[in-house]
Amino acid sequence: MSSLSLICDTAVVAGVVSGVIALVLGVILGAIVYKFLINKKIDKSKSNAVKIIEEAYAEAKSIKKESILEAKDEAQKIRDEANLEAKERRSEIQKQEERLDVREEYITKKEQTLDAKSEQLESEKNLLETEKTKLIEKSKEQDEIKNQMLEQLEKISGLSKKEAKDILIENVTEEAKKDAGVLVKRIEDEAKENADKIARDIVTNAIQKCATDLSSEMTVTSVALPNDEMKGRIIGREGRNIRSIESATGVELIVDDTPESITISSFDPIRREIARLSLEKLIIDGRIHPARIEELVEKSTKEVEKSIKEAGDNACNDVGIFNLNPELVKVLGRLKYRTSYGQNCLKHSIETSIIAGLIATELGANVAVAKRGGLLHDIGKALDHEIEGTHVKIGVDLARKYKESEDVIHCIEAHHGDVPFNSIEAVIVQVADAISSSRPGARRESFENYIKRLQQLENICNDFKGVDKSYAIQAGREVRIIVKPDEISDNDAIFLAKDITKRIENEMQYPGQIKVVVIRENRFTETAK
Repeated sequence: MSSLSLICDTAVVAGVVSGVIALVLGVILGAIVYKFLINKKIDKSKSNAVKIIEEAYAEAKSIKKESILEAKDEAQKIRDEANLEAKERRSEIQKQEERLDVREEYITKKEQTLDAKSEQLESEKNLLETEKTKLIEKSKEQDEIKNQMLEQLEKISGLSKKEAKDILIENVTEEAKKDAGVLVKRIEDEAKENADKIARDIVTNAIQKCATDLSSEMTVTSVALPNDEMKGRIIGREGRNIRSIESATGVELIVDDTPESITISSFDPIRREIARLSLEKLIIDGRIHPARIEELVEKSTKEVEKSIKEAGDNACNDVGIFNLNPELVKVLGRLKYRTSYGQNCLKHSIETSIIAGLIATELGANVAVAKRGGLLHDIGKALDHEIEGTHVKIGVDLARKYKESEDVIHCIEAHHGDVPFNSIEAVIVQVADAISSSRPGARRESFENYIKRLQQLENICNDFKGVDKSYAIQAGREVRIIVKPDEISDNDAIFLAKDITKRIENEMQYPGQIKVVVIRENRFTETAK
């Protein structure tokens, strides 16, 4: 029993020892495994760290490379922009230098012209001084001769003062008789005007029914520019653009100091219109070079030709003529760009045709011939700058070429009185032409010439003794003279009017008649208190 217990105790001890040994071995083995795992994890962490460092280094290197490339691109872009700006600046400076060269050349020519004119004026001044001295000497000689002749006449005639006065009165009486005859003639003319009242009524009605404009447009000969820099672009390098325009249109472009404007000069109004349209298109388009110039000139030429055809057709429609030769219609349309004393020739022809038709209706004449003759009477003016001869002869030749009737041709031929009238329609066309061209506002006179004529008229009146004031009225067709009543009597006023009239007739050139009115007035004023 004790042996069995011992054995059991020994077995228990052995089991405990075995368990302890197993436990120790397990702990040792666990420690070894743990250390192995820790070392393995450390190695893996080191490997990951190295890999991360290498990736970070590679990424940093890539970023550095991209930054360098971007910096180089940015630097290249800045250089390109700087070069472009410098190129534009050089181009602008070159353009300014070209404009300055053109302006300098123009100023030089202007100075040379002014110097030449100054020398010429100085020479003319010296010549005038010499002539003045000679005239003074001749005047003295003439005065001496005049005094000698008067003395000789007094000796030869042997007339007393009273006898000379009687002879003068006799001469004045004779002159008064002549003036009385003129007055009688004037009264007769006024009577005839009263007898022609019906004719005036017909003309008045014709004018009232004619609804065309009083004033008309002028052909444009200048083109407005947006700025002065455009002048340099139109001139072009070494003047190639302006030469191309002049060659293509047949006009002359005048580029002077007038700001923002170019003048077109040509005797042909059609060419001026084509050049004007072409320049306006070039300015709007902005592309100014020889090829573009030729293209736009061709386009403008077609537009003007179309406008001419439309103008001719519209004119025929306005007056009710629908069987005119198409070629004659085109020639008629050219009058749209032709003016005479500021009056548009096409509108004048339409107006003449309408007035002629109205007068012919009142008088029972051939209305169709009168209207046709009035429309075509000035057609020669459309070609008078291309064909030699007067506009009447050119118009007659055109009408014959395009098979117009002899009655219409005679109206054209006689409207200025070049040939005797042989039909009432020709007289009507001549009258209608005069009415259309002489109405107030239809044609213009040079403003400066008009002012000078009025000033000359008043100056002539003011030169006479006893004249207080004078006023030119009715556009120079009448002058009213206020005289000093204490110096001019009623009888003197009659002779003053005659003397002024004669001097006006001798010294002035004027259309129509000038009525001279002398006013002598006495005023007596008292004040009631």
